[in-house]
Amino acid sequence: MVDLIPPVAKKGRGAVSNRSGRFEAQSRHAIDDGWQWGVPNDPTPLRTTVTPEYPKTVIAKNSSPDIPFDRSLNPYKGCEHGCVYCYARPSHAYLGFSPGLDFESQLVSKPAAAAILEGQLRQPGYQCQLIQLGANTDPYQPIERKQLITRQVLQVFERFNHPFGIITKSDLVLRDLDILAPMAAKNMASVAVSITTLDRDLARRLEPRAPTPMKRLEAVRKLSEAGIPTTVMIAPVIPALTDHELERIIEAAALAGASSAVYILLRLPLEIEGLFEEWLETHAPLKRDHVLSLLRQSHGGRTYRATWQQRMTGSGPYAEMIGRRYRLAIKKFGLQDKRAAERQLDCSLFQPPPQTGDQLSLL
Repeated sequence: MVDLIPPVAKKGRGAVSNRSGRFEAQSRHAIDDGWQWGVPNDPTPLRTTVTPEYPKTVIAKNSSPDIPFDRSLNPYKGCEHGCVYCYARPSHAYLGFSPGLDFESQLVSKPAAAAILEGQLRQPGYQCQLIQLGANTDPYQPIERKQLITRQVLQVFERFNHPFGIITKSDLVLRDLDILAPMAAKNMASVAVSITTLDRDLARRLEPRAPTPMKRLEAVRKLSEAGIPTTVMIAPVIPALTDHELERIIEAAALAGASSAVYILLRLPLEIEGLFEEWLETHAPLKRDHVLSLLRQSHGGRTYRATWQQRMTGSGPYAEMIGRRYRLAIKKFGLQDKRAAERQLDCSLFQPPPQTGDQLSLL
């Protein structure tokens, strides 16, 4: 019987392998056939490629009771930050890509997103509601520096007086303070910054191309100083790996000026389970069984259950302990619970700006 060659981590990448997605008819496995023993993986650096996509619409809608918004916009598919635990990874399988290394290297951009968004906002009967940027993949991942799609989308929101929220791991969000601050002053903008750990070495292995935790805390400070309501998301809380940092992250967030916090227990739906287990085997083999055991205790014996109202926080003694620690910490450091006190942004000022050819108003 042939031996499978264990995957080897690639520098600067989160996933360890490029395992096939759930829709593929075939799966591939590296085996030791005796000819190239000791060279299990291609040492060639993995390059990032970006493919443009031109969809008809860019506003996605959802009816999930677990999240406080019903529509979102994602300028990119895939994310170069490479967070191994990212819940968006399985969505790459719909494109025929692997949720593994493909997710962080085979990216899709939407260059016309701003123009498409403007067309949707001008449709007769459009009802203004908050649109969330970054609900799936990060709108400020590295390729945004050149693509500028997120900034173009924000410029549309600004011209239409349309409220929006942002979720990101990147301090690149500070580039757009000239839009964010005036919109926040009108109660039309908020930002959530995700911080998983304050351990720089662990962050480099978990989320290799995301800015360091200290840069994210600095972004929280500057956003708060600019008057922008800023939430720190402790996401995900990883049992036996980052859970001991919960109070420290909340304290650091409060000192940086955050107004609220929220936490999410590690989620391992679909392909993420196998990818994360590979990561544990490679980077934290002695903690693998402990991490997975605590997850199973929090999801009824499985590593993940997609049950409404529980998939984000889990259930059982361990999950309840994390919840109690979180509530005590935000009370101690003076932060609001984002879930309990969701900020309502102002939709009343929404107004499509005039364009060439419009009939003049009589009033």
